[in-house]
Amino acid sequence: MSDAKNDIIAEFTKEIIRVNLAFRQYIQAKLRAEHMDLTFEMVQVLGCLWNTDGINQQEIANITVKDKASMTYLIDNLTKRELVYRREDIHDRRNKIIFLTDSGKALRTKMQPWLCEMHNFAGSDLPLEKIADCMSVLEKFRENLKPACDHCPQ
Repeated sequence: MSDAKNDIIAEFTKEIIRVNLAFRQYIQAKLRAEHMDLTFEMVQVLGCLWNTDGINQQEIANITVKDKASMTYLIDNLTKRELVYRREDIHDRRNKIIFLTDSGKALRTKMQPWLCEMHNFAGSDLPLEKIADCMSVLEKFRENLKPACDHCPQ
């Protein structure tokens, strides 16, 4: 691969990180403005449960791309805030299923407008085709990296 292509890919990946940081900062600013005792990571877990309530901790970790230890800490903190609760899996007692409380469900109504607003800001002045093209590139990057990651020591 040419040096020019490597340089462009390196800059592209840096920009992905900067965009992720911008999303994080946007949500954190909203949380501070509303005096909500939550972190961006907690909102990610809540968002996962807003889409699919009643899934196990490992599934949430996979969706949010967090390790198991971090997920335990996040769920413990959300439990203390009475936003989620754990229930033993009837098929595997070692497994805990995570559910939203009524308060956790109610937060969706409050936060959903922020998320829509953030996505509107992020996508303004961008045609849908460009966004779709970018998604295809990111999916291809992930596909290309998967075999190499499968051989990496864990």
